Amino acid sequence: MPPLDPASVVAALRAAGCVFAEDEARLILSAARTPDELAAMVDRRVDGLPLELVVGWAEFRGLRIAVEPGVFVPRRRTEFLVEQALAHAPDASVVVDLCCGSGALGAALAAALGRVELHAADIDPAATHCARRNVAAFGGRVHTGDLFAALPGELRGRVDILAANVPYVPTDEVPLLPAEAREHEPLVALDGGTDGLDILRRVAEGAPDWLAPGGCLLVETSERQLPSAVEAFTGAGLRTRLAEDEESYANVVIGVREGGPVRS
Repeated sequence: MPPLDPASVVAALRAAGCVFAEDEARLILSAARTPDELAAMVDRRVDGLPLELVVGWAEFRGLRIAVEPGVFVPRRRTEFLVEQALAHAPDASVVVDLCCGSGALGAALAAALGRVELHAADIDPAATHCARRNVAAFGGRVHTGDLFAALPGELRGRVDILAANVPYVPTDEVPLLPAEAREHEPLVALDGGTDGLDILRRVAEGAPDWLAPGGCLLVETSERQLPSAVEAFTGAGLRTRLAEDEESYANVVIGVREGGPVRS
């Protein structure tokens, strides 16, 4: 096979249905170290592997977040959740990235805040293995386990920002997701139960025990799920508001723990 030139890469990607073929070609060409590696990367992308997994990273708030096979790829719309967290708690000193996947949220928050105590947790060992690569530069600690059970007890009542990018796709809608997500990302990072809010409710219920007074929980969800999500937050005793970004179709529920003693 003759070496691929940029025009050939663009043509191959466009023929495979890649809408942003020129942009993708530039990324692949910059990532490939040899002609053989370039050809293999183009083949993987043409076969439907997500671009981020082809090149090995995803851009998120100006950071290159390492991504690995079997790990949820951070979405650019989730940058809005990070922006909301920073607006609410610009002086946060303790940050937890729950359901962390690649650790993109924790890394982005730590990069913006400076010196923070950063923890990331996920139930999937593949995710926590990947997250360690992304939070190491910020001194982050990574824990494997089911939601709050993964966290060290010393964090109870001390967390200023609890960012939880929980799965929120209803179970019967998972087969309707784009093939890139359905075939290459773990079900545990996508399937949120019957109405998509099973994990969100568990996070909201447990959050007040872990948040510092004035600390905030932030969760992304869909527009139609907002009323039920707000109900879960307020039912947990959190002062709740919504933030929406129409351009990125991002919807974030923000819950703040009022001052006072931690619930027992």
